[in-house]
Amino acid sequence: MANPVRTNDGYQDLLALPRNVVGELINGELHAQPRPGGPHAATASILGMVLGNPFHRGKGGPGGWVILDEPELHLTSDVLVPDLAGWRRERMPQIPDIAAFQLAPDWVAEILSPSTAAIDRAEKVPVYAREQVQHAWLLDPRLQTLEAFALRDARYELIGAWRGNAVMRVSPFEALELEMGTLWAR
Repeated sequence: MANPVRTNDGYQDLLALPRNVVGELINGELHAQPRPGGPHAATASILGMVLGNPFHRGKGGPGGWVILDEPELHLTSDVLVPDLAGWRRERMPQIPDIAAFQLAPDWVAEILSPSTAAIDRAEKVPVYAREQVQHAWLLDPRLQTLEAFALRDARYELIGAWRGNAVMRVSPFEALELEMGTLWAR
């Protein structure tokens, strides 16, 4: 990944990026990286499928969520694209017909890649905390780990970390037993 570029044109610089690049504006810097590789894309896709039926659709689970892949979030002056994000239906009863969301999600999942892990952890997670995103998950498909955080007093607290083929229940989706082994591309 290239070094971030300080920009005065902000969103126009982001829009000028090639279509095969994911761009984000974090603390006034433009970050651009290629589309995710196979393990990253597989973990994000599988997690979306695992959570989608019981929580987004209410099939085999409690429902009550809107879960989206790679939504563009406009949070104050930052533009972030988490791998997955979820809003409780009481906060977002319908998915608006918009390209970018200004309503901060209730949950985000970032799939860590060697080229994005430092930005995800050190730059994006503090923005999520500032914007009151209640839950953040960091998944690393190469290490096969999941770290789950909950917002407490404007800071994230680690509520659990699992690896490999662990089976667990984790907030905010504790109604579902999550089999981590299904998340890792083989």
